[in-house]
Amino acid sequence: MTATALEPLGRAALTPDELTALVRTVTGEPLAVPAELHVEPVDYLIGTPTTEALLRVVGTARLPDGQTTGWSCFVKQLQSARHWSFLDVVPAELREVFIRNIPWQLEIAVHTGDLDQVLPEGLRLARLYRIDEYEDERGTLWMEDVVQEQGIWPLERFERAAFLLGRLSARRQTHLVRPLLPRDGVETPGVGLRYYTENRVLQGAVPALADEATWRHPLLAAAVDATGEHELRTDLLALAEQLPAVLDALDTVPQCYQHGDASPQNLLVPNGSPDEFVAIDWGFDCPQAVGFDLGQLLVGLAHAGELAPSALPAVHKVILAAFLEGLAADGMDVTAEQVRFGYLGSLLARATFTAIPVELFGLSPGPANEAVFEQRVLLTRALVDLVQPVV
Repeated sequence: MTATALEPLGRAALTPDELTALVRTVTGEPLAVPAELHVEPVDYLIGTPTTEALLRVVGTARLPDGQTTGWSCFVKQLQSARHWSFLDVVPAELREVFIRNIPWQLEIAVHTGDLDQVLPEGLRLARLYRIDEYEDERGTLWMEDVVQEQGIWPLERFERAAFLLGRLSARRQTHLVRPLLPRDGVETPGVGLRYYTENRVLQGAVPALADEATWRHPLLAAAVDATGEHELRTDLLALAEQLPAVLDALDTVPQCYQHGDASPQNLLVPNGSPDEFVAIDWGFDCPQAVGFDLGQLLVGLAHAGELAPSALPAVHKVILAAFLEGLAADGMDVTAEQVRFGYLGSLLARATFTAIPVELFGLSPGPANEAVFEQRVLLTRALVDLVQPVV
């Protein structure tokens, strides 16, 4: 089998010599020769404008003794947001700012900088095998294909993840490190969350939630009736009025460079190593209020329908305490109230107003889709109740 099997990768396809070098790196066998292989798409909904494709290369290799060994590699194709197929939803006058604020090279910087030197034991990056960059603002990462532990996350795993994220935050305080990808304006406290909130939330989600027609949509109206959450719209709009003040206050608490998108989906647990996390898909490469990472850790699985909204209060209690322990373990001087505000204030801005899936209004009525909307209504209520104390 030659490198032609990689043709489905398009510009990322390797030459025979490059493929051989990759296989030897992945297998750790210096004389391995590629044999059979195929490319398969990864079953994951891409929501990031700078991700062009997610694929997996799976194959075998021949060894000098005649034996064969299996190997696999995770392939992530990156692109500038200017190549995003939905860029036309961004107003023309805002597109260049949008493109600059979502740097496609961030993940390359994650793997080529010194981030791995500050990660606490138990938290690591995926092994990187190869990086390719192209002249048209695109690139490809060839990375470790992490085989994950199966099953739901127990509370102890949330606790462990929060502890390590706390240690990470303490090690990446603004006086200790710089951005992974330095650029103009990125060292301003809260700049990433403010940009997201002012655009995605205040200009997009909140006007939709304020529109009575949104709540008359058959799927959402049925979900509200089924759950009895008839005050949800009123509560959300009241919280929205507080958002500008919350953003201002978030900028005044201690700041750290954090993971930026620390949902369980981005903290892979390798099979056979249940206390270890492989951190992928880093984001928000700017200072954020301490505690910022806890929001995505809390809501990620619930947003994906893999954790009941009723479980959030218990997870919330565990991760807040563990994060504080992690900060203390690496000597960060911060109060519990500052961390709680950084966590819940960021959660309010980032996740509370986008949990109602108005982007799914095109789905037809039916038990499965109705269940999705009921779950999201309950998730929104759980988030509203959690963030109320910060406003």
